[in-house]
Amino acid sequence: MLRKPFFILSFVLLAVLGRAAGYQHPGGMHPAAQITFVKKMIKTRTAPYVQAYQQLLAKADSAFDHEKHVLADFNVPGYYTDPEGHRKNSAGFQSDAFDAYACALAWQLSGKEKYARGALGFLMAWANENSGYSDFDGPLVMAYSGTAMVMAGELLYHYRGWSEKERQQFFSWVENVYLKACKEIRTRKNNWADWGRLGSVLCAHLLDNPQEMAENTRLIKSDLFHKIAPDGDMPEETRREKNGIWYTYFSLAPITAACQVIYQSGGENIFEVTEDGKSIKKALDYLFYYNQHPDEWSWFKDPRPGSPDSWPGNLFEAMGAIYGDSRYSAYSQPARPICYDKHHFAWSFPTLMRPFLTFEGREKQK
Repeated sequence: MLRKPFFILSFVLLAVLGRAAGYQHPGGMHPAAQITFVKKMIKTRTAPYVQAYQQLLAKADSAFDHEKHVLADFNVPGYYTDPEGHRKNSAGFQSDAFDAYACALAWQLSGKEKYARGALGFLMAWANENSGYSDFDGPLVMAYSGTAMVMAGELLYHYRGWSEKERQQFFSWVENVYLKACKEIRTRKNNWADWGRLGSVLCAHLLDNPQEMAENTRLIKSDLFHKIAPDGDMPEETRREKNGIWYTYFSLAPITAACQVIYQSGGENIFEVTEDGKSIKKALDYLFYYNQHPDEWSWFKDPRPGSPDSWPGNLFEAMGAIYGDSRYSAYSQPARPICYDKHHFAWSFPTLMRPFLTFEGREKQK
């Protein structure tokens, strides 16, 4: 007669211990302390947070006017072989992913349920109807655009209107479709690996998988200083002719975002790791200089630079907070509030969700 209550008690204890061993939700890219801090900045109408918040709400409100673009097979041909097909099939997923992310973040900051319902509509459309990806760029685009889907799921984690059945369906899509794409590319040598790893650590946090987090931490550290040369250039990216500056940014954006997720999930601070003078900061400094002096870029004539209101402004807005580098912040400040809402999603809301390593005493930061 004692066996049944003992079994039930054991099951409950295992469930509690299992949850305790997991990560805090929401967390990862946007830890709870960050969300609390930003809500305080909004309540006190502190610039530039309040302006960035209004920008977010405008983006989230516009999502209600957008159709969903689900493809059962996310087929994305290689950009250099079929640019029109690539752009067409990529754009719909990118639009849906950003809308889900914007609405989920708006719900966290405003508490208005309409935004949670809006985000959930995009998440469940893909979870219910998409079963895979294909063609040359399928896994890459799935990885670098789907980050927003996973971040939205993280932000909605405790939304009471998300039924357990729906939640498990979304988690299944994350694990069996999205994470599969990330794993397929995360051992490549260039930016493909960087996006695969960012997607993987986001999944690790959402799915409470510390082993997955540890493996991707290992992967990032295993070749970080092969990717970064002693002077800070990134050889796999600078070789991309006129797009070398863009691809350097396109590698550093997911590397730094993955470092944010790892650190905020209780892992080590890879932002500060160095080897023989090489570091992420040195690569950022290299990009920072040559983006503003493209005429001095030795790798190709007339390379394409970015701008403060787009890329790499979004990256330097974020890294100015991480490293406390006033040069980065001065570069991005004229474009505030910055929102990067297309193509790929790492630092999409860097003015609103500034990624300080700790949020204690940050009220004086502007």
